[in-house]
Amino acid sequence: MKALNRSVARNGATDNQLLISTLSPAHRAPILALAKRIADSGCNLADARVSTIGNDTSVMLLASGSWDAVAKLETALGKLSRDEELQIVHYRTTPREPTAHLLPYLVEVIAADRPGILVKIIEFFSRRDISVEQLSSMRYQAMQTGAEMFQAQITIGIPAETHIAALRDDFLELCDGLNLDAIMDPVKF
Repeated sequence: MKALNRSVARNGATDNQLLISTLSPAHRAPILALAKRIADSGCNLADARVSTIGNDTSVMLLASGSWDAVAKLETALGKLSRDEELQIVHYRTTPREPTAHLLPYLVEVIAADRPGILVKIIEFFSRRDISVEQLSSMRYQAMQTGAEMFQAQITIGIPAETHIAALRDDFLELCDGLNLDAIMDPVKF
């Protein structure tokens, strides 16, 4: 637990981080209320993810600031969860270690929907010590035929020592065997 509460000096200032997560009905998404609490406490919004899935919205935020600003934010979040009847989970975390040895690649997959596609893709990368950094997937109906389709976009971190051409060949071979249409390209910033 000691590692969760440690501070890291960055640019001469102490940087503490608080990871905040909420789930709520889409019409009650608390992004504005959370962003205001973060700013009012003296913290910065370092990272944010908002996603509406079905009728619900997931909000995940990373706030950073001095120790006392983060403590003030923790208090404000407790009050917000009581006043707005929101389920809020938060805890202190530490800045992520630099990942200069990981190469960011984007994987996109489209296929006729069937159970287990995502499991096989994630398993492929996991066996090769390739991290899944971001993932978004969904089911939808094809416009022309009405067939149930599956789509995924996955950002992965490939260790720099990995032979990219061989990895891409192995991945595309897996996709051919599963009858998936897929690409794997470097992330372009």
